[in-house]
Amino acid sequence: MIFKGSGSRSVISTHLLYIDRMFDLKPISRDAIPEALSKVERYRLLSEPWQAESICLDILRVEPEHQPALIMLLLSLTDQFGKGVAIARAREVLLHLGGEYERAYYAGIIFERWADSLLRQGSPGAGFAAYASLKEAMDHYERAEALRPPGNDDALLRWNTCARILMRNRELRPRGEEAFEPAFED
Repeated sequence: MIFKGSGSRSVISTHLLYIDRMFDLKPISRDAIPEALSKVERYRLLSEPWQAESICLDILRVEPEHQPALIMLLLSLTDQFGKGVAIARAREVLLHLGGEYERAYYAGIIFERWADSLLRQGSPGAGFAAYASLKEAMDHYERAEALRPPGNDDALLRWNTCARILMRNRELRPRGEEAFEPAFED
């Protein structure tokens, strides 16, 4: 295993476990963690989330509960939604975050970014699924709002973003509100 979190579940997928068996991954030193975290941020800014993910996994092999690395891993995974990474992987990382506020806030991030990936894919029913995901995100942000530290309005900003997305896009609505549009006019 690359690393274990609380309980017996690992934060990494079976696929990565298989890769770990193929190669003996080289561990980084604890002293290298701060610089490695700055590289994670750089790779995310360069739109190379798989590089950021890999570095986070290296950090977590050394310090399995390293909160900044867990958060960056979660964000790197959400950067890959719609590109082969399932929402379950990010939700698995979420379980390892230490605080209630962080779990609520980043759960909102997961669902908001999942909605975005659904909209980008544009498959049939994406508007309904994206609506449900955005509403779920907003519920998590409201929970985070109640738990937030003084002066931290991040959850409010994210909630407002979700609300604006829903207000601006008519195709985003709950299932059951399909508007009938005849295929042919008389």
